[in-house]
Amino acid sequence: MRYENPVIGGFHPDPSICRVEDNYFLATSSFEYFPGIPIFHSRDLIHWKQIGNCVSHAADLLPDNMSSLVSLHDSGGIWAPTIRYEKGQFYVTATVDGYGNFITHTSDPSGSWSRPIWVPVGGIDPSLLFEDGTAYYCTNQSIHPGQEEITMCEINPDTGELLSEQRTLWTGVGGGFLEGPHLYHIDEYYYLLAAEGGTSFNHMITLARSRSLWGPYESCPWNPVLTNVHDTSKQVQCSGHGDLVKDHLGNFWLIHLATRLSRRTMTHLGRETFLTPVKWVDDWLYVENHKKAALVCEGPLWSDQKQEAAQHEKNIPDNLKIWEAGFHNHEWEPEWIFLRNYNASSYRRGDGILELYPARVSLSDKVKSPTFAAVRQPGFDFEAETAFTFSPSRAGDEAGLALRLSSDFYYCFCKQQTEQGSFLCVKRKIDDIWYEDCQIPVGDSPLSLKIQGFKEYYLFSYAAAEASLVQVKTEYQTAARLSTRFLSTDLAGRCFTGTVTGLYALCSDNTNAVMKVTRFCIRTRQ
Repeated sequence: MRYENPVIGGFHPDPSICRVEDNYFLATSSFEYFPGIPIFHSRDLIHWKQIGNCVSHAADLLPDNMSSLVSLHDSGGIWAPTIRYEKGQFYVTATVDGYGNFITHTSDPSGSWSRPIWVPVGGIDPSLLFEDGTAYYCTNQSIHPGQEEITMCEINPDTGELLSEQRTLWTGVGGGFLEGPHLYHIDEYYYLLAAEGGTSFNHMITLARSRSLWGPYESCPWNPVLTNVHDTSKQVQCSGHGDLVKDHLGNFWLIHLATRLSRRTMTHLGRETFLTPVKWVDDWLYVENHKKAALVCEGPLWSDQKQEAAQHEKNIPDNLKIWEAGFHNHEWEPEWIFLRNYNASSYRRGDGILELYPARVSLSDKVKSPTFAAVRQPGFDFEAETAFTFSPSRAGDEAGLALRLSSDFYYCFCKQQTEQGSFLCVKRKIDDIWYEDCQIPVGDSPLSLKIQGFKEYYLFSYAAAEASLVQVKTEYQTAARLSTRFLSTDLAGRCFTGTVTGLYALCSDNTNAVMKVTRFCIRTRQ
């Protein structure tokens, strides 16, 4: 059966997967955004629905000897989770950059998770293997100075207590940046999957095996088993950091990260979640298509791709996916994310309205949390649309939509109060450059804002919101057209995230202004 990648679009890197009968659960990195570690569920490996998050607040990660996490800088925060299932419990382990590794667990992945426990093991990208009542914990911590290696020890996954010393399993193939280890016991071999080459264009998945859990491990003769480093089509790049799963029919798959390019070598979506079928040759994993990930694949899937029934009932085209927030209750949908922490006093939901209270924190602040409720940009061809009212009370008050890659690279589409009056503005932060693309006088009437995304540019448009509030077609006017290149991860440098889009409100001094949102919708064309 033919299917298309990515299976989870937008900023969803470092995927890990586990199977429980014919249900599949997946976790990805969340970095400086909270709730942390999104959890997805699927029955067919193609269609994934986010059902929750592992870590609700940054404060949940506080070590006993700390009062706050002060360095959740750009691309910091939570890295590379692993999800596993054992005896009715789901376990997730991950790294908090600069602080260490933790484990959390639950019996219901769509509900709340236990308070994370800290593990006294260094390195990053931790992973768990459960076998015969014993849990094994491995990371890329080096116990030999100057040597990259994957090391492992026994652990109590419920307390974090180490039950054995760390031992070296494998030193990789020399690709550099050895990380992302996962262990599996399949038939007569233990297999060790790892990532090498760094998480950019030289990224790759490598493999080793041993008849003994503790080694020695021999390298696969055709390592790397998956990489797009020599892919001249440039449709898929940076593939690597994967996890292996055996489906309920006995087929094997790699779930892994990769990027799609929007222009030349650039992407503004970040690293996305891909699915690649694998076979076995001489008891080694083998990826066809010359070991490359692809946008269109053939794999042994067991059912036709089907949209949710609700989408068909509304006569929504097959190639269009719509996500709309509902503000009639106080619970946030699991897709919402907040920068560094969630400050409940900055928001109020209910009765069909989301209120955002401006904060004296901008999107440029590197260690604080602005009033900014966002979702990940899900694809190149998308629309973000909102309808809101905002009556600024003093100069510096502003509210609207934002596209954010990092603290130094973001675009704002907002209503802003200046000494000269209220204006609709489109402005950009590009490293150390501030640029304002338009300034359109507006009054106190409601507004509808829309950002349309394409591979090479964004289109910003606006309208009076009264029509959209009663579901009448809104006539939009164009405010600006901006290149996507200034939100590309290549430009930002050492950027592990991707573009997110959402609602924000800020002020330069105390204000009584409130942003009242009646609609927020994301449309994506596949």
